[in-house]
Amino acid sequence: MNPDAHKIWQAPRWALAVLLAALGMLGPFSIDTYIPAFSGIADSLGATPVQMQQTLSAYLFGFAFMNLFHGALADSFGRRPVVLVGIAMFTIASAGCALSQTIGQLVFFRALQGLSTGAGIVVSRAVVRDMFPPADAQRVMAQITIYFGVAPAIAPIVGGYLFVHADWHAIFWFLTGVGVVLWTANFKLLPETLHVTHRQPFNARNLMRGYWQLGANPRFLLLALASGVPFNGMFLYVLSAPAFLGEHLRLAPTQFFWFFVLTIGGIMSGSWASGRLAGKIAPRRQIRHGFVIMLAISLVNLGANLLFEPHTAWALLPIAVFAFGWALMVPVVTLMVLDMFPERRGLASSLQAVIGSAANGLVAGVIAPLVMHSTVGLAAASLLMMSIGLVAWTVLRHRWPEVVGATRRI
Repeated sequence: MNPDAHKIWQAPRWALAVLLAALGMLGPFSIDTYIPAFSGIADSLGATPVQMQQTLSAYLFGFAFMNLFHGALADSFGRRPVVLVGIAMFTIASAGCALSQTIGQLVFFRALQGLSTGAGIVVSRAVVRDMFPPADAQRVMAQITIYFGVAPAIAPIVGGYLFVHADWHAIFWFLTGVGVVLWTANFKLLPETLHVTHRQPFNARNLMRGYWQLGANPRFLLLALASGVPFNGMFLYVLSAPAFLGEHLRLAPTQFFWFFVLTIGGIMSGSWASGRLAGKIAPRRQIRHGFVIMLAISLVNLGANLLFEPHTAWALLPIAVFAFGWALMVPVVTLMVLDMFPERRGLASSLQAVIGSAANGLVAGVIAPLVMHSTVGLAAASLLMMSIGLVAWTVLRHRWPEVVGATRRI
């Protein structure tokens, strides 16, 4: 961590957590806000359902690609300039979405949004580890997830309201305004947390050496899979919300918020529990508890969908419980990833995000369109996503137990 951390930020710890959570919220806000307007955008632009799904895929693959560079840039030039440039690009891209006249233009600007929003997510993780020792870092990471959870809970409510009372263009003008506010706040408040002695040279050789060091390390890859892929167990339902909520549960767009409120409530309560457990139980036990919860509720969800017709009385609850289990374990796994290579935390955060977002893009572009019209298919795919992370964690725990024994005290 930065040896001058106590001098850089003297305000309360929760205030930094709020600022970093606001950075991380750009990603879910960019997805969740416009989902209630899918049908309206398709009608306005003459787009097919597959083309509308491409607006999600373009965003997610753009996010995955640029994440290869956000962390390396932050390790070389500092955290602050990468954040400010990323938010500025997001603001311009959001205005471009609002002005789009064809589905091709919308896909292009959605990709540009994806290229930019990763800066906030990647850099905020590195900032936490720059500023705090392990146990405190876990608490701050949990606080960030709690605050971060408010954004996607509010986003579909805002999007649905704007769509119903204005039109879909207003949603992207709203995101443009969010970008302006966040850029101003970070310009005034965000400190530079990367110590000058920790900066990496920015050149092709050093960059490729870093990619090889991390990408060829099976322990790093298994940890990244364990943290990034299970998220898709619930993200699949977010991506499939128009079909899952509209077709299967027969909810109106303005009622979509119930799904998001329950799911984000699960994330927030799981994050709160994760912060409370920091330093009290072994990290590997906390991760195990999270996977046990996700596995159990995934099996229950699949069984219920095989036996019963989907109904709002029960169909939303398993996703919220799944979200609780994921949020309980993911702050711990994320810190393990960052602490494997303390001299390259930005790059480690980047590659972790690349693996997770590549999985998100695959789910958005391939898996969701295949299973969204079947609740049994959704439940089975959700179980599969969780199982990939569980297998990765199990292999890591048995083959390299020293990695999961505890986070480093750096």
